[in-house]
Amino acid sequence: MPRNHLLKVAQTLRDLGFVETTRGRAGGIRLAKSPEAIGVGALVRATEEEFSLAECMQAQGRPCAISPACHLKGMLHEALAAFLAVLDKYTLADLVKNRAVLGSFLGIGATAKLEEGTQPW
Repeated sequence: MPRNHLLKVAQTLRDLGFVETTRGRAGGIRLAKSPEAIGVGALVRATEEEFSLAECMQAQGRPCAISPACHLKGMLHEALAAFLAVLDKYTLADLVKNRAVLGSFLGIGATAKLEEGTQPW
């Protein structure tokens, strides 16, 4: 990923309260809460701008000629609610239970040296 994109993502996550950033030589990024306190559903809702699965569901979408007789919009709302309900069952901690395996794929050590008082991932 381009560095500028990662910086924008980090800034957004900071602004939303998911991470803390520190400038300077010993600076970096760390979670603002424990991984168990960060819900995947809440994270997705906070970071995604648009959940419209069809143009007719968009706030600025064009009116649809078949809207009065269409059942698709209701089905898509139901599907989106189900998708988010599944994500709501999980936390960031659930995503990193296999840290060693993830670390090997990412080329990072599974046991990074941590500053006192900080938490891994």
